[in-house]
Amino acid sequence: MNTLLDQIETFGVVPVVVLDHADDALPLAQALCDGHLPCAEVTFRTEAAKEAIRLMTSHHPEMLIGAGTVLTTDQVDSAMEAGARFIVSPGLNPKVVKYCVDRRIPILPGCANPSDMEAALEFGLKAVKFFPAEQAGGLAYIKAVAAPYTSLRFLPTGGINAENLKEYLSYPRILACGGSWMVKSQYIHEHRFDKITRLTRQAVELVREIRRERS
Repeated sequence: MNTLLDQIETFGVVPVVVLDHADDALPLAQALCDGHLPCAEVTFRTEAAKEAIRLMTSHHPEMLIGAGTVLTTDQVDSAMEAGARFIVSPGLNPKVVKYCVDRRIPILPGCANPSDMEAALEFGLKAVKFFPAEQAGGLAYIKAVAAPYTSLRFLPTGGINAENLKEYLSYPRILACGGSWMVKSQYIHEHRFDKITRLTRQAVELVREIRRERS
């Protein structure tokens, strides 16, 4: 899983995507690639998710595509059959996490308290999703609870945007940030893929600027 985590860290931002129609998958994938961010977490909130992942991974094998909002082991199977490279869940469901760990499927379960984080460590995980990030206390909370768990890194998601991205990525324990501000459902519904590309490029450049300042 380290290689996968390294890839996610390289991107710095993981676009969190909700697709109501699989027909939008390929234009969206192209927009993200044109924006130099070939990565996405496609949420399993809609019936189109599996087909969208299949289309994106088959037509753009260079992309790192994960499945988000995965709540059951059946959804894990569906996502992996479609070509997903990793699983993300909003919470830590021990059954789902064990299922993935036993099959060596990378998973980042949602954790928002020390008990969840200790459970994640017990499963041998090196990184978790922190959700909902802003609503649960933001970076200050992450820093407070992360102190005892020195080997754990975080993918905060929820309320992350271009304005607070720098604050999060400036903390070394942040693996990357999940965000939807560049791939809002409204933009997808209106087929404003040019805007998605533009906002994605801005996000990529912002990550570069933040890292230049850190180095």
